[in-house]
Amino acid sequence: MQCALAIDLGGTELRAAVVNRNGQLIACAAEPTDARSGPDAVVAQILSLVHQVRDEAGPCSLLGLGIGSAGPLDPLTGTVIAPPTLHGWHDVPLASVLRQKLAMPVLLENDANAAALGEWRFGAGRGTQSMAFITVSTGIGGGIIADGKLLHGRRGLAAEIGHMTIASDSREACACGARGCWEAMASGTALSRDATRLAASGEARFLKELAGSGPVTGHHVAEAARQGDKAALSLLANEARWLGIGLVNLLHLYSPERLIIGGGVGSLLELMRADIERVIEERAMSAYRGVPVIAAELGRNAGLIGAASMIFNGQHKPELETMH
Repeated sequence: MQCALAIDLGGTELRAAVVNRNGQLIACAAEPTDARSGPDAVVAQILSLVHQVRDEAGPCSLLGLGIGSAGPLDPLTGTVIAPPTLHGWHDVPLASVLRQKLAMPVLLENDANAAALGEWRFGAGRGTQSMAFITVSTGIGGGIIADGKLLHGRRGLAAEIGHMTIASDSREACACGARGCWEAMASGTALSRDATRLAASGEARFLKELAGSGPVTGHHVAEAARQGDKAALSLLANEARWLGIGLVNLLHLYSPERLIIGGGVGSLLELMRADIERVIEERAMSAYRGVPVIAAELGRNAGLIGAASMIFNGQHKPELETMH
């Protein structure tokens, strides 16, 4: 059985898996990322997890290792440039380092792009030639498949969709330092921020009860909305409005066949679908309407499955041919 190793490298959690050609996880392991100890410590963690899942997977032919990592990074050179969630990482040649240590092909990709590949090849995007994957969680990220290829752009930095400015007069600051980014208006962090403010004002008593002494989260908003709470329903309507505005931009820019929504807030899609579709109908030019907005299918495994698929499908092909 032919398989590929996969790594999902985030600032909080590090996950490893062995994945077969059907996109099924044969073995999986995870541990907290030692994000503050620098690249060498994390590389040691990766090697440890790789050996663990190799042993658990049993007999199979491992063709290589695909990595989905927090960015920014350069997938063509396999370099992690300067991710804010990984302390001390500056132009780290991660693919080269692991290639030497494991003696196998190693490919690196932005984590959101890896998840987009997973959904395209094995999930909600199957059968399309063009699709947009949007993950709405702590921030907003995504990946674009255009004419049967992952869109990379200069240095692999294309499709930082969370940092489109969609509210230029907004006072809401984004983690990137700008104001009015899509991420600042429609991420899970933004939803929690707005809900916490509303609860503190006394206008959302049920949300305050659910949250107790902590901040109101998207899960609290969803729970309250499902029980018909007016404040929660209003918050989700506002969330849907901002998501819809960003999705209209993606429709006009990329003309995808499907808009695929993942992440924690993405799991609330059914509660917001009607409002999102209403915004699209109001704002999109007529030729761009009617594109389905659907939920991602692979959940938190999308990045691992997509990272492995790079090995099976010859992503960055010259490098693979050289290694073989």
